[in-house]
Amino acid sequence: MPILVTLIVLSLGVYLFYKIKSVRTKMPMEKKWISGKSSIALGTFVSLFGVNQLFLFHTTTTYIISAVFIFVGVFSIWGGYKMYKFYLPHAIEEAANQKG
Repeated sequence: MPILVTLIVLSLGVYLFYKIKSVRTKMPMEKKWISGKSSIALGTFVSLFGVNQLFLFHTTTTYIISAVFIFVGVFSIWGGYKMYKFYLPHAIEEAANQKG
């Protein structure tokens, strides 16, 4: 499935982009907000990796491990989304206060 491989590589790239951006920022609320976005991208990567394994191998072990990957990925997406939504207004307020 070339589309899955493309999405896996893209989500890994987005994760690295946001992780580097999170490390480089100095404002704490913006850092947590960007960390939420990177958590969503990492969860997407892990979930898509699990789905990809379902198409490659057809053993019981693969099904179990893929299910764990998908579960962990979806949980990370959900947690990252909640973090993103929680810190978004705080990051906006922090940016407004920073400007003066």
